[in-house]
Amino acid sequence: MKTIQLHNGIVMPLVALGTFRTNDQTTYDAVAHALSVGYRHIDTATRYNNETQVGQAIADSHIPRDELFITTKVYKTEHGYESTLQSFHDSLARLQLPYVDLFLMHWPTRYAADAETWRAMEHIYQTGKAKAIGVCNFTVHHLEHLFETAIVKPMINQVECHIELQNHPLEAFCKSHHIVMQGYAPLMSFAIHSMLDNPVMQEIANAHHASVPQIAIAWLTKRGWGSLPKSVTPSRITENLAAQYLELTDEQMNQIRTLNKANKLYPDADNIELS
Repeated sequence: MKTIQLHNGIVMPLVALGTFRTNDQTTYDAVAHALSVGYRHIDTATRYNNETQVGQAIADSHIPRDELFITTKVYKTEHGYESTLQSFHDSLARLQLPYVDLFLMHWPTRYAADAETWRAMEHIYQTGKAKAIGVCNFTVHHLEHLFETAIVKPMINQVECHIELQNHPLEAFCKSHHIVMQGYAPLMSFAIHSMLDNPVMQEIANAHHASVPQIAIAWLTKRGWGSLPKSVTPSRITENLAAQYLELTDEQMNQIRTLNKANKLYPDADNIELS
């Protein structure tokens, strides 16, 4: 399994199972299958309302805790020092875990609230209950303001990233601060047919005897990004994990780079309600 080392030394598997917009038995079944075929990184969040099912699937897998990498997130409605601590406590209880490997701030809000939330996350990190901490959906200016008060810099910035939204400037900024990038919606979510029907992606997929979604995941892996392909279909869950071992050429990487359209599918952090 391909991994990357975060700036605090923690090692993270690059390909994770995303669980956005899954719930109840569907979540349990997807996580159970993923773990059975070799996934060791599962991504959830308070906002997804499925931490209980994720936790039960983990418990039933009987995989040793130190072989897993589990991520959860605090949502923007729970920002603030005490409320973040409470949210994290509740997440651990739902997940039935003594700690998580990565705890993320799900969205930026007001600078002052983010700073207090981050202060709570640093406390959680210092206790060892979260082995790493990071952010989601942060742009450069959100990160710059967080740096003004942060003692510990984020280890991860999880953002939307796919062939039509490639985030090269943000990636360069984060790399300069040793922040690892992690892409959600790597298969373009509800717009997946735009990717599936792309002739460049089809040509590259044919060259590797692979599927177009596998090429999209391999492209992020080659860039050193984590990826969160989400599926509840067993065969696709298995296929997505195998994609990390495809080796794209530099020419193929450059071909995919030309597909960038700044096409954002999900809300922009600067244009959403703050609470």
